[in-house]
Amino acid sequence: MRRTKRLPPEELQPYLLDPQQPPAQLDWRTVFGNDNPVELEVGFGKGLFLLTAAQSSPEVNFVGIEIERKYQLLTATRVAIRRLTNVRLVCADARVFLRDAVRPESLSAIHVYFPDPWWKKRHHKRRVFTAEFVAACERLLIPGGKLHFATDVGDYFEMATELMRTHSKMQPVPPPPEHEPAHDMDYLTNFERKARKQGKVIHRAVYQR
Repeated sequence: MRRTKRLPPEELQPYLLDPQQPPAQLDWRTVFGNDNPVELEVGFGKGLFLLTAAQSSPEVNFVGIEIERKYQLLTATRVAIRRLTNVRLVCADARVFLRDAVRPESLSAIHVYFPDPWWKKRHHKRRVFTAEFVAACERLLIPGGKLHFATDVGDYFEMATELMRTHSKMQPVPPPPEHEPAHDMDYLTNFERKARKQGKVIHRAVYQR
């Protein structure tokens, strides 16, 4: 993969969304300048899903949250090169951002793809999927909104689906079928590309409010 060229900070700024201090809930119409539906990705990494989704669905606004600043800037560069005005990128702890900055019933979809499994038992508390996260998704999604989840870790998938079963009234719906990639960028995320090339099973689930 070719290295992404660097852009000056002023060209990245329109795509960066910094959490307000003190915390305040965001008005998506003010952020994007329109009333289009908003979808949010937790942990966007190098941004493949956001780039693909934003280009294929220009009528939808996308917000990505990533705790690593370097990935925010990398993805912002890729977004800026493509001039994707329907993308905003946040560098923050997703749990805090969802709690403090997102209005209830303001998201049409939440995407969580290949989150860090935090293998060691003492680190499980750092996992994205917790009872609090499940409750936050249900609170922030509009009626009919969907939570999309994928992982290559079977134990994590079982844990997450059990949390959804016991802590949410959201209903499971069939996930989209897995398609055969047409090229090396035709994957949901970079993690999916790596996992599928290694022959790993991808576990997918979708829940609707």
